[in-house]
Amino acid sequence: LYELQKKQDELNLDSKSALDILIREKLEEIEIKKRGIDVSDEEVFEEIKKIASANNLTINQFYDLVREKNNLNSSELKEKIKQKLLKDKLYAQISYSKLQQPKEDELKEYFNLHKDKFLKPSFVDVILYESQSQELLLKKMQNPMFYSPEIKKQEQRIPLDKIPPQLAQLLLDTKENHFTQIIPKSPTEFMMFFITKKAKPSEVNFEDIKNQVINAVMFEKRATILDDYFAKLKDSAKIKVLRLPES
Repeated sequence: LYELQKKQDELNLDSKSALDILIREKLEEIEIKKRGIDVSDEEVFEEIKKIASANNLTINQFYDLVREKNNLNSSELKEKIKQKLLKDKLYAQISYSKLQQPKEDELKEYFNLHKDKFLKPSFVDVILYESQSQELLLKKMQNPMFYSPEIKKQEQRIPLDKIPPQLAQLLLDTKENHFTQIIPKSPTEFMMFFITKKAKPSEVNFEDIKNQVINAVMFEKRATILDDYFAKLKDSAKIKVLRLPES
């Protein structure tokens, strides 16, 4: 019950959905052991270096940020990253032989059926807040009327095709009149955006975003292959549910 409640709280799910995820995780653990998949300490460290570098942080600064935001010490973080890498290797093994490159007509059909997925505004109007104190930015996020001279403020119009894809996606995923999450700007400074307006999405040409369509199709195919694989495993597994929460 503790395990189930923890998963419900972590992902904000009902008990049935949380149970399905727990069963899937148990099946993945079994498959990882059966296939002899392993991840070395060096691979974990390289992944930490890569994540820290992508966020313009040193490794120690990254550890500090994770400890502050997620309440994880370095050992717990390393274990979480190791589990992710183990799953990545497992998923790659399962899907490798079955995942085929989509053909041109398949890509065009997917694009025509899912055009809304690829319609994006050309720019986003924001208010950029910067500070050396993450705590002050958090106070500003919680109370927009909060003022501190240590927070710099600047209104900007950001063309989405001129910024890194990760930042563009962050702005797109954030609703108008909402703050983004706080992100590192440099090893000593943090920033966040308040979205004031998004340009009206304009039509896109298939050839211009063909690589995005390929990635979307491959992602869905991979997810289907994995879901089918673990559904069959679940059907053949001996699963004992000892106790469920009272409804």
